[in-house]
Amino acid sequence: MNKNLTAFLATIAQSEGTEHISNQQGYNVLCGGGIFISYKDHPRQLIDLPRLKIKSTAAGRYQILARYFDVYKKQLGLPDFSPDSQDKIAVQLIRECKALDDIEAGRFAVAVNKCRSRWASLPGAGYGQRENTLAGLEKIYVGAGGVVA
Repeated sequence: MNKNLTAFLATIAQSEGTEHISNQQGYNVLCGGGIFISYKDHPRQLIDLPRLKIKSTAAGRYQILARYFDVYKKQLGLPDFSPDSQDKIAVQLIRECKALDDIEAGRFAVAVNKCRSRWASLPGAGYGQRENTLAGLEKIYVGAGGVVA
């Protein structure tokens, strides 16, 4: 993985609010801030978030929904919900957004815009949840070692 992609993944984790909740870089975080203990499978816990008026199964560093994990587990031949599997899913999501080349080239703003449909915390996502600013995310990205073209 190149340094821009590694920094972009760290930025998503920070944006989604998982990075600093646990000592496992957010890989074991449930939506709402809880922790799960086994990576054998997606935790599949439906969490009620009354403040947002939603219920969600989002889990892990990139807040992957259980129903999407099932699809990507099969598609990518993943054995579990381990950090490695979560990273592979996040990279696949980025690839599907056609943002991988932008990330590698340092076109940070373009990549964020292309990925906003996958992560509710990205600016312009439009899911009615907290969205971070592009400037704030770029600061995180650069701090994580990413280079902006």
